[in-house]
Amino acid sequence: MRRKEFTVNEEKEITAFLDQCSFGFLGTVSPDGQPRVTPLNFVYMDGCFYFHGSLAGEKMKQIKHDSSVSFTVAEEFSLIPSYFSDPELACPATSFFKSVMTSGQAEPVQDLEIKGKVLQRFMEKLQPQGGYVPIDAADSRYKGNLKAVAVVRIVPEHITAKFKFGQNLSTERFEHISGQLELRNEGRDTETAEMMRKYCPFHQQ
Repeated sequence: MRRKEFTVNEEKEITAFLDQCSFGFLGTVSPDGQPRVTPLNFVYMDGCFYFHGSLAGEKMKQIKHDSSVSFTVAEEFSLIPSYFSDPELACPATSFFKSVMTSGQAEPVQDLEIKGKVLQRFMEKLQPQGGYVPIDAADSRYKGNLKAVAVVRIVPEHITAKFKFGQNLSTERFEHISGQLELRNEGRDTETAEMMRKYCPFHQQ
């Protein structure tokens, strides 16, 4: 069941989340109707998702057959054990997370200048420390590589974002769970408690 209280519509929030994530899951359909999900790196630019790979390969064949695709990005923050809410029942066990799902059309990028800009964005995201010559289609050192690599643009038709951080909780349970996270203080617990306060302003005094 979709919970509207977890839905995020602010473009800046969605973009900020996508900019900090590097991995997503591409959904395609093979010519024989079998679904396929491929994990891959991505960048989000100007309202579109981009990924790269070889010019030949299974996902490229599937996209050529049917350009309709899905793409999902998700990041788990903390597991919320059942005993945070109930000393006996398992039902309250859950997790707090951010996710973005999109469906749209995949189209190969042919323009070398655009390819260069996309791949440069990949480098800035995945290798922010630098240590390389910036990718530029006008640079003769990169022209051959740009021609030899596939860059695919996903043009979204629908985007939905879900940030779940206890927005459906009563004030008492909200305060208890956020307090338990800070007390446990494992992994991303402190950050999760901060996210709870950020996305649940109606629980703030």
